[in-house]
Amino acid sequence: MPNQNIEPTLFTWILVIFGAITLLPLVLAQLTMLIRSDGQRAKDSLIGKGEDWRDKTHFRSAYGFAWADWVLLVPLGVTGSIGVLMGQPWGYVLWGATGTMSLYSNVVLWFLEKEYVYPSCGPVAYYTYYWGFFVLWGAAALSYTALRLSGITI
Repeated sequence: MPNQNIEPTLFTWILVIFGAITLLPLVLAQLTMLIRSDGQRAKDSLIGKGEDWRDKTHFRSAYGFAWADWVLLVPLGVTGSIGVLMGQPWGYVLWGATGTMSLYSNVVLWFLEKEYVYPSCGPVAYYTYYWGFFVLWGAAALSYTALRLSGITI
């Protein structure tokens, strides 16, 4: 199979930058939890200043998502973004995997967290940063990957 180069477009750059802006604060907050899971700084970053975990399941799900994101999402997202910007098809495959994981986890979080997060932050923040941007980026990355690997340029 010949080496196929898929030149990045302006839309490619927009998705890379939007993904970085969306995911970076979350994965940095998760890193504080992985370094010191019982620390107040992790709780302040992930659930709100001065708040405490609702129960052990809340803590365990946040801790599990932090590990999963750092073991899977971060390496695939970073490596995929590099590959996409280099115009490599494998970058798009990794991006597709990252987009799928972002969609999947945020659909689950819709049911787990909405009743707690939505009232504390309101509709604008919730439907943008706290939930919506992750779904938007995941759907856009997955769709864009399918289009680009099919030979369609946007």
